Parts: sequence; C-alpha cells; structure tokens
Amino acid sequence: MIKTTNPDFLNGVPELLVLELLARRPMYGYELVRAIEQATGQVLQFGEGCIYPVLHRLEKDEFLTSRREIVSGRSRVVYRLTASGRKRLAGSVATWKRIVGAVNQVLLGEQNGRPATT
Repeated sequence: MIKTTNPDFLNGVPELLVLELLARRPMYGYELVRAIEQATGQVLQFGEGCIYPVLHRLEKDEFLTSRREIVSGRSRVVYRLTASGRKRLAGSVATWKRIVGAVNQVLLGEQNGRPATT
C-alpha cells in the first residue's frame, strides 16, 4: 500500500482535532501527533511540522496555554485549553457538523433530509 498525504480539503481539521483532544486532557506536541493517529485509526496522520504551527497559533490567539513540565523524565511543553479555547472548539464542532451534513446531502443525493428525486 502506498502511503499518501492527507487530502488538501482537510485544511482546518488539525486545529479541530487539537482542540478536541486538548479538551480531554493536557498534552505535548508529539503526544498530540500520536493521539490523532490513534484516535483516527491511522486514517489521519499530521506530522509535527503541521501540528506545532497550529499549537503556536492557538497559543498566540489565547485558545491554549502552555507550561514546561517533566513528563517521563523529559522536559516537555504541555498545552492546555483555555476558556476561550473551549468556546472556539464548540464553534468549530458546530461548523464541522454543518459542513459534513451539507457534503453528505450531495454525496448521498439527499435534499432537506429526503432522497433527491430524479
């Protein structure tokens, strides 16, 4: 099997997943990379080069805080969601659900929750 990169239409998904996973518990960057892979059954694989810029932007925008901690004997920067981050997550989840619903309408041939007539 040839390993491919994630499709371009996944822009914004790394942020959504980072926020959701950090809402569950604080994590450091590489831990988030592995958590995304595990939680998606290896379907989505965002490398550190993708995740760290997302973390830094979310922290700059005050959706996350970070603190250096010792984890398993190593110094790590651990990220936590802020109250603003929880609000951002809620808005992102609502938007994602609307988008998925709209795309499913097209893919499944539905119109207003009913099969489209031809």
